[in-house]
Amino acid sequence: MKRSYEMDMCNGPLLGKILSYAIPLMLSGILQLLFNAADVIVVGRFAGHESLAAVGSTTALINLLINVFIGLSVGANVLVAQYFGAGKDQDVKDTVHTAVTISLICGVALVVIGAAASKPLLVLMGTPDDVLDKSALYMRIYFVGMPVIMLYNFGAAILRAIGDTERPLLFLILAGVVNVLLNLMFVIVFHMGVAGVALATALSQCISAVLVCRCLMKSSGSYRLELSELGINRRTLKRIARIGLPAGFQGAVFSISNVLVQSSLNSFGSVAMAGSTAAGNLEGFVYNAMNAVYQTNLSFTSQNIGGGKFSRINRILFLCLGVVTAIGLIMGGGFVLMGTRLLGIYSSDPEVIQCGLKRLMMICGPYFICGWMDVLVGSLRGLGYAVMPMLVSLTGACGLRVVWIMTVFQWHHSLETLYLAYPVTWFVTAMAHLCCFLIIRKRFPKTDRV
Repeated sequence: MKRSYEMDMCNGPLLGKILSYAIPLMLSGILQLLFNAADVIVVGRFAGHESLAAVGSTTALINLLINVFIGLSVGANVLVAQYFGAGKDQDVKDTVHTAVTISLICGVALVVIGAAASKPLLVLMGTPDDVLDKSALYMRIYFVGMPVIMLYNFGAAILRAIGDTERPLLFLILAGVVNVLLNLMFVIVFHMGVAGVALATALSQCISAVLVCRCLMKSSGSYRLELSELGINRRTLKRIARIGLPAGFQGAVFSISNVLVQSSLNSFGSVAMAGSTAAGNLEGFVYNAMNAVYQTNLSFTSQNIGGGKFSRINRILFLCLGVVTAIGLIMGGGFVLMGTRLLGIYSSDPEVIQCGLKRLMMICGPYFICGWMDVLVGSLRGLGYAVMPMLVSLTGACGLRVVWIMTVFQWHHSLETLYLAYPVTWFVTAMAHLCCFLIIRKRFPKTDRV
């Protein structure tokens, strides 16, 4: 008998299903970071701290350029989950084919944007001269792989919407192993430096994209992908955009504030940049584990809204808040306690390690607050509200962060003050999202639709 990877999120006990859905997602995020860490470790150990700083200095800018497009995959996830929960097979089919088509168009657009805008934007950020050319080279090669990166992200979003988080994990493992092997070959054997790291990433993403497409094409459900039916359904596109564009715009503006943080960080020199890159890579493990709970909440809330199971909405949120708090406290606190040893994996330079420790203590320790913020956003988007959480996030997490850098950071110019902007803005924004949820929840019935 053929195994079903679909999950009924609308019936039965919640905690067990939430964990069984979230754990593969957590492992996917953590494994992806492990493979990315291999990029950073290889380049840091075998190409010097300038190359390490070059790779790290591009992160915020890459996120800025791709987040609007990635946001559309959130819209696809919500729509597929709602239609799947409601049993609307034709709407699921239209959404799948529209989403895959959008992913390819977005990917091609990003190749052009990356090639044209990389160096001018890096210069605008104040990237130091000793890492500028390497940073620009890394970004240009990285963006060549955008069509397959977009294809994987949209395809994985579709699979998550119907409850399948296991197969994307397997695809990621295979692609990640290839990425590490190519890193070692390109950087150590062929001495390609940052170009080798970027090329390895682009080539390995081709594998995950092909596998996720094959998975959708072999499916027997309503989410089956037929290449002959690729195209854009205008009604579906509008619905994806209504949810996805605010999410993407929010992510882009978040990245603008992070670009401002990176620009402020650049003023401390390449050693501080390298330390921040290493610490940021470690934080990524915590963030990706917590982000899995956000995605879980998004899918569960969406399916239950589609299926009319309104009585489960509050419990989904409270369970996800509990899970994300535990993850943030355990992983974030653990990384702070083991910071010196972990940062030593990335660099043997004591100054780099010391700069990295400052970031870990100020950001990684209270990271669970960021988890609260994201999980609450997941509930709001799952309920079909995208503009409100976007506006709250832009005002709280982004606007307040910019104000902090322009005022508090200018008064006390230190790494600690710069990093403190994160936990302060997370907490303010999380409380605002909670108020929004309590208001919006009253608009939905408390009992299930019969």
